[in-house]
Amino acid sequence: MRFLAQKGWILLLGGLGILVSACSRGGYVKKGEIPQTLEQEAFQKKYVEAIGIGAADPTIANTTQRKALSRDAAIVKAQYELLSMIQGLQLTGGITVQKAIETDSDLRTHMDAEIKAAEVVRTEWTNDDGCVVTLRLYKGRLDKILGGKLLEK
Repeated sequence: MRFLAQKGWILLLGGLGILVSACSRGGYVKKGEIPQTLEQEAFQKKYVEAIGIGAADPTIANTTQRKALSRDAAIVKAQYELLSMIQGLQLTGGITVQKAIETDSDLRTHMDAEIKAAEVVRTEWTNDDGCVVTLRLYKGRLDKILGGKLLEK
């Protein structure tokens, strides 16, 4: 019985450690507000990350509907930001992703689909039901679409 009690404490402490670790990474919304300055490291070793901030019409009485609309707006904005960042990436041959998708409609279609499928890694709401969404797109997936020509892997 004593062994099980010790094991339970270990599990509890381990679970708390995971929770503290997840919370310490932090987000962009602090105490229900978006700070004046946002520090974003968009280009990571394995992925590109973008944030979008959205708001809903404050005259909508239903909180759930305001949150849903602000989240949708934030996702669309984050997708736009992600596309803007990806278009500037360099490919072999000295061209950018933007030039490549201007000349290849299939590539453009695949790129649009990939951006729409980007992973939502964080959703945060503000006190006024605004929303901040963080999207992540893995560079390996981009490189596959681009036929292995991405220089910044």
